[in-house]
Amino acid sequence: MTLRRWETEGRIDPPVHTQGGRRRYDLAKLRAIAPHKAPSTRTTIAYARVSTNGQKDDLVRQVALLESYCAVNGWTYEVISDLGSGLNHHKRGLKALVSRICSGEVGRLVLSHKDRLLRFGS
Repeated sequence: MTLRRWETEGRIDPPVHTQGGRRRYDLAKLRAIAPHKAPSTRTTIAYARVSTNGQKDDLVRQVALLESYCAVNGWTYEVISDLGSGLNHHKRGLKALVSRICSGEVGRLVLSHKDRLLRFGS
């Protein structure tokens, strides 16, 4: 709604409309007029986990996916990866992650899927 209002007010150029009727805005132009926040000193953490040694190839794929996602968004990030069950909350990487979140050091957590953190609402 904000973008539509800005368009009506003449603050931004009209968007390109797709055949399906969706609006496509120029992100560079929007960033130029959007209010800027001070850069956060808190870290972005990308967390990857697999359950077994047989899934190590999937762990490599998860890490690559998370790294590319963080890089595309321009975030400075760290990757924490774990090998172990999603029911086990005693994994070294998970403990370090939770400790850093509780200390206020982490500003953003990136996961390939929510069950990579813990399973079944653990």
